[in-house]
Amino acid sequence: MTMRDTHILLAHGNGGRRMRELIDEVFARHLANPWLDTHVDAVTLPIQGNEIVITTDGFTVQPLEFPGGDIGSLAVHGTVNDLAVAGATPLYLSLNAFIEEGLAIEQLERIVASLAQAAQQAGVQVVTGDTKVVRRGEGGGLYLATTGVGTRDPQLRLGLDRVRLGDVVLVSGPVGDHGIAVMLAREEFGLRGDVASDSASVFPLCRALLDLPGLRFMRDPTRGGLVTVAHDIAAATQAQVRLDELQIPVRDPVRSVCEMLGYDPLYLACEGRAVAVVSPGSAQEALARWRGMPQGGQAAIVGTLVSGRTGVVLATELGGERMLDELEDEPLPRIC
Repeated sequence: MTMRDTHILLAHGNGGRRMRELIDEVFARHLANPWLDTHVDAVTLPIQGNEIVITTDGFTVQPLEFPGGDIGSLAVHGTVNDLAVAGATPLYLSLNAFIEEGLAIEQLERIVASLAQAAQQAGVQVVTGDTKVVRRGEGGGLYLATTGVGTRDPQLRLGLDRVRLGDVVLVSGPVGDHGIAVMLAREEFGLRGDVASDSASVFPLCRALLDLPGLRFMRDPTRGGLVTVAHDIAAATQAQVRLDELQIPVRDPVRSVCEMLGYDPLYLACEGRAVAVVSPGSAQEALARWRGMPQGGQAAIVGTLVSGRTGVVLATELGGERMLDELEDEPLPRIC
């Protein structure tokens, strides 16, 4: 590597030598693959004869690096997961980087290397992108924007329109890990802990259910967590989603931090979990498949769609119940 600069300058975004070196010696070096050409503005890709599925996302997490991940791996996982829960096989990503003047190039390289490793593990290629540098104080160090492309069997149909009364809601693992890991990494409350983000690709989990006849719908519970997904289901079906507090997996350290600070883990972002809605007859098979995978060992059946007032109700561990309102305020800014 020949770059002499140690921190990002505005000149790294001006289209000249410094920008070329930044792209070639940081981004292209880590993300190299047969389709990536940093000298063209469009790329031609081979796509197998299926439906094409496209998603786009942006990532503004603070801090940029946290236990269990960083904004680079998070960008890959977040994009891949949006494709996976739609029933698609992720193939390609685009990457736009908005870098704030003053960011240490050493940190940028760590993040890009992490992004490259996450992409390799998820089986996707970063095939095109763009780099912009903003003035000091106009960004959060680094923002990333991605577009994901995948393919899906045209016979596969998933969606909220397929969900019915009596259907069962599953989650693939403990909720709230990502939100609490990011919060602890900020050290704003003088707390420390060993909670790591769950950031990971959920494609293996989703692929395991695709041939299940009773699979209705999948979603990754990112911003707003499990409760927000449940509200989306309730609103689309005009039904009531009844969640069982005793069945929802939450790690003890996450629960403890939430109790101390007044957070509800059911509203906190996950970045490596999947929520599935399946028919009653397929629920146990779906659960068994997930629990048979390393990533799904703590999967659980957490709720059911029932008739009644539209919304989300939590059956509490004390035997009562309470309505879970839709999220109004952002509990943890810049968590994904």
